[in-house]
Amino acid sequence: ESMSKQFKVAVVGATGAVGETMLSILAEREFPASEVIALASERSAGSLVKYGNDDIVVQDLATFDPAGIDIALFSAGGGISKEYGPKFAAAGAVVIDNSSTFRYDDDVPLVVSEVNPEQAGNRPRGIIANPNCSTMQLMVALKPLHDAAKIERINIATYQSASGAGRSGMEELGRQTAELLNFQDIKPSKFQVQIAFNLIPQIDDFQPNGFTKEEMKLVWETRKILGDEAIGVNPTVVRVPVFYGHSEAVHIETRDKLSAEQARELLERAPGVVVVDERVAGGYPTPVTHASGSDAVYVGRIREDLSHPRGLDLWVVSDNIRKGAALNAVQIAELVASEG
Repeated sequence: ESMSKQFKVAVVGATGAVGETMLSILAEREFPASEVIALASERSAGSLVKYGNDDIVVQDLATFDPAGIDIALFSAGGGISKEYGPKFAAAGAVVIDNSSTFRYDDDVPLVVSEVNPEQAGNRPRGIIANPNCSTMQLMVALKPLHDAAKIERINIATYQSASGAGRSGMEELGRQTAELLNFQDIKPSKFQVQIAFNLIPQIDDFQPNGFTKEEMKLVWETRKILGDEAIGVNPTVVRVPVFYGHSEAVHIETRDKLSAEQARELLERAPGVVVVDERVAGGYPTPVTHASGSDAVYVGRIREDLSHPRGLDLWVVSDNIRKGAALNAVQIAELVASEG
């Protein structure tokens, strides 16, 4: 019954890497939208963006009246979410926000559709937060293992792609690659140092404890989504010269022993997960061969930790723009649409 209802949907930040993907996923998954409205800053107003086979005209967020919008998907940065999210919610929209602005507020649910969908309905402010991309794919892979054996500690090193820094991040990687091939000098602007053919162990700003904000997001968000403040999370995040797809080397310690075989079986049945785990050359997921342009969270290299009796090692790869951001936001919208 409820899916016959139609929803008026706004996409805020429609010209960005994530906003563009939100529009394509809404069309792809045939979201029950009576109308889709694209919003962005004044300088993008009047330009066209794709929604399925249609071109829609981008409107200026600053002058737009949110009355009548049922669901608003925000992906335009934290400042925009902070200013306009509450305005859209006050006008009656359910706001699904991709920034970190509301994630740590107790009265805003932080939802991964395969992990804690029931939280989406618990939104006193009319706002639902989408987690950080690196947390998102991690949660999809770890939830079935946590349910089975209770995860006590997570050691994680990430390998995060340039698209995590938006379109300008990808442009900088492409430009520097060309410059290096032409023996030109590199001048970083988007990233702290050269990104082409390099690794950068910093994403977001340093915190007083020596960890970066991106690392702390993994700590805070994991605990909130799994509903367990006791889980230890020890992260190092690294930006790598990849265009699309974040990879993660994940080492977990569980309360109850899980064999690699048991973990593999649990993951093969888990929603949103695809296991690619052959112990042969190429028998594991990579950003280019599996994740880029795809919806799933891929898990490989499943093996038991040599240094800990209840430890497991995994390799987790997913498209950070799709599952890491746009797809999950649309899946949350589907949860809202099905509330009836």
